[in-house]
Amino acid sequence: MNETLPLIWSVLAGVLLGSIFFGGLWWTVRRGAVSPRPAWWFLGSALLRMSIALAGFYLVADNRWQRLAACLIGFILARLVVTRLTRSPANTTGLTAVNKRASSHFHPPAHSENK
Repeated sequence: MNETLPLIWSVLAGVLLGSIFFGGLWWTVRRGAVSPRPAWWFLGSALLRMSIALAGFYLVADNRWQRLAACLIGFILARLVVTRLTRSPANTTGLTAVNKRASSHFHPPAHSENK
């Protein structure tokens, strides 16, 4: 019972860190897609998001692997939730729509028999 409450707080901290990380990634992709300098958006966002996540994991863990594992579980749960919430309605089928779109742009070269 003594370690249960800190583990619950660690999971909740992981959910918060994951929400910041993956929500920030979603925001960056949306902003970077229309920016004249998308590389700056992606680089700055990646550095900021990783810094926040690593500092958060370090503080939450407090030299206890159980808290670190609980925080990681919360982080992964947040990824699942943010991915579900930020999915566009037009792309609910997942990779099949991406594959169809990509294959429509790819035209293999015609083979010619030059002998």
